[in-house]
Amino acid sequence: MNKILTIDYQSSDLGKKLTTSLRNTGFAVIKNHPISHNLIDSIYTEWKDFFSNDAKKNYQFDLVKQDGFFPYLSENAKDSNVKDLKEFFHIYDWGRYPKELSNNTNLLISEFKKMADKLLSEINFHSPNDIKKGYSMPLNEMIKNSSTNLLRVIHYPPLNDNIDPSAIRAGAHEDINLITLLVAGSEPGLQVLSQDGKWVDVSTSSDYIVVNIGDMLQECSGGYFPSTTHRVVNPSDKNMSRYSMPFFVHARDEVMLSKKYTAKSYLEERLKEIGLK
Repeated sequence: MNKILTIDYQSSDLGKKLTTSLRNTGFAVIKNHPISHNLIDSIYTEWKDFFSNDAKKNYQFDLVKQDGFFPYLSENAKDSNVKDLKEFFHIYDWGRYPKELSNNTNLLISEFKKMADKLLSEINFHSPNDIKKGYSMPLNEMIKNSSTNLLRVIHYPPLNDNIDPSAIRAGAHEDINLITLLVAGSEPGLQVLSQDGKWVDVSTSSDYIVVNIGDMLQECSGGYFPSTTHRVVNPSDKNMSRYSMPFFVHARDEVMLSKKYTAKSYLEERLKEIGLK
């Protein structure tokens, strides 16, 4: 497998290395980024308390708007009938936000938006000219004032003995959006499927932000940037919870990804495929 590169966010060759890693593997790891350790730690602590409290049930998800709390066994991977072993909360700019939490999670979202703008600008600049010509607009402009950017805060609870033996924390899947920015999970488990069909562990260092390509960027680049399959496997210690915070960066609804899809039509199709609509 081509190696997933670890790249200094402050370096002058960020864009070149980023696009190389994303082109070859669909993934990249960012170090020396501006998001504070203390902020991330405080957010994980708050959400751990939230998921352990019945107050979460006051935010039951809206089937149309897709914001709020999604209980255990809500979602399955595309083309799978087995539900993932997780519960999660969706935060949009316009959506519900738990009153039990401080504003720290919103601060993280603001930082993610700045990072997404910079990374998409670099990807756009370093895309080959023939690929760039296919973009309906520069990639970073696709996300301006987007209402579908989404922070998903995930809790993978301890495993009980009654689960489907084929179920895992997150079944093999590709993300829907342009790119995903992921604070390293609180525990190991994230794996990427290599081009030779082997599962490769992704670092869980709290120093890193993981970036991966979603299906929307694969669509608008004509497959040049691959949306790589990944999953979260079950732990050896069944009593261990895991928390994760992916930020899904979406194009505005009306943006043309390709001749076939707008961002909205693509998203609607995929949400039905994974059981959320």
